[in-house]
Amino acid sequence: MRPPNWFSLTGFRMTDAELAAHLAECAGKILLEVRASGMFEGKALGNAGDETANQFLCHALRHQRPDDGLLSEESKDTSERLSKQRVWIVDPVDGTREFGEERSDWAVHVALCVDGRPEVGAVALPGLGKVLCTGKPGELPEMAAKPRMVVSRTRPAAEAVAVADAISAELVPMGSAGAKAMAVVRGEAEIYLHTGGQYEWDSAAPVAVALAHGLHASRIDGSPLIYNQADTYMPDLLICRAEYAETVLAEVAKLSS
Repeated sequence: MRPPNWFSLTGFRMTDAELAAHLAECAGKILLEVRASGMFEGKALGNAGDETANQFLCHALRHQRPDDGLLSEESKDTSERLSKQRVWIVDPVDGTREFGEERSDWAVHVALCVDGRPEVGAVALPGLGKVLCTGKPGELPEMAAKPRMVVSRTRPAAEAVAVADAISAELVPMGSAGAKAMAVVRGEAEIYLHTGGQYEWDSAAPVAVALAHGLHASRIDGSPLIYNQADTYMPDLLICRAEYAETVLAEVAKLSS
């Protein structure tokens, strides 16, 4: 398996945004090579992809940014990162099930959080040949006349379904968290509401990219999303077009009142 040509950049100091985008793209290409090898299928394919991409991302970040902290879904967490101002948060394969099923709705997440805020990020969608990042945010496409809400393709959250009914939104089933968040960035949906629980690596990069593109991103009570916490569990998330933020937050509040 021939790795992508990242070696040509040796000695060239990339910005954090350039590094995030480059690593996400390279990891995506590695994952496509793992899948195309024909050596694995199903769950074994997902495991091989997770491990291979994680080794690349972690080794690259420790080499390129040795003084920064690092949190990855596929590596043992330590308390060392908690004392760091700058912490990289990565998910080598967001949507392992979709990757293993050879679908396109999976992603690679690379984010840099500074003082708990997602400042830099890149989300690669290798199955679509796209990388969305904070370094080169594009203009948001026009919104659809009727709002569209991306939800889990296997277990849509009851709260999301209830809010969709209240605002007459169309439900759009989709795989990974990164794919759903980027659907809003790419104009395939207006709202991504999640209440089923995630972890920091599921949303750090998507939130950074969403904010860079002018989208709203918060907890479902409207409070900010804070990263690099001792407990990496994050209960809920809202990413949406700014025009829908107040309405969606109000409808969610009604559900808990």
